[in-house]
Amino acid sequence: MTKTLLATALLAAAGFAQAQSATYAIDPTHTFVNFEAKHFGTSTLRGRFDKKEGTVQFDRAGKSGKADITIDIGSVSTGVGPLDGHLKSKDFFNAAEFATAKFVSDKFVFDGDKVTEVSGSLTMLGKSNPVTLKATNFNCYQNPMLKREVCGGDFETTITRTQWGMAYGVPGIPDNIRLLIQIEAVRQ
Repeated sequence: MTKTLLATALLAAAGFAQAQSATYAIDPTHTFVNFEAKHFGTSTLRGRFDKKEGTVQFDRAGKSGKADITIDIGSVSTGVGPLDGHLKSKDFFNAAEFATAKFVSDKFVFDGDKVTEVSGSLTMLGKSNPVTLKATNFNCYQNPMLKREVCGGDFETTITRTQWGMAYGVPGIPDNIRLLIQIEAVRQ
C-alpha cells in the first residue's frame, strides 16, 4: 500500500511539474533589442530594433525553457535616418537580402525561480553562432490589466560582429558590440 501511495504521489508530482510549463508570447511594447558600439573611440553609438516577435516556453518547476525570437532588421533605429540607411546596407546588416535575425535557445540556467542565463544560437546575415545572454534582472508577476502572468527581465551580452561577416569599419568601429535586451512575455 505504501509503495502504491508513493508511486501515485510521484506521478502526481511529475504531472504537476509538467503542468507548470507554459508558453509566453513576446510583448513587443515591452521588449527591446538595443545595441551599443564605440564610435571611433569617442562616444557610444546606440540603436535598437523596433519590430520583434516570438515565444518563450518556460518551466520554473522543471528549471527549463525555450526561446524563439525574430527581429526585423529593417526596423533598426538610431534616431539618425542616414545612419539607419547605412546600417541596413550591405556594409552592415544587408536587410535587403537578410530581412530578419533570429535567436533560438533551449538552455535556461536558474538560481531558484529566477532565470540567470539563456544560451542559444543567433542567426544573422545567414550565419549562426552561439550566444549566451546573462540576466541582470528577472521577475514574473500577475499583470493587473491583462489578468495574466508576465515574465521578463534585462539580459545582456557582447558579440563579435565579424563572426557574422560584418567587418565594415573595423577597427575604427569596434568588432565588439554590446547587446542589451529588455523582454517581457505574456503567458498564453
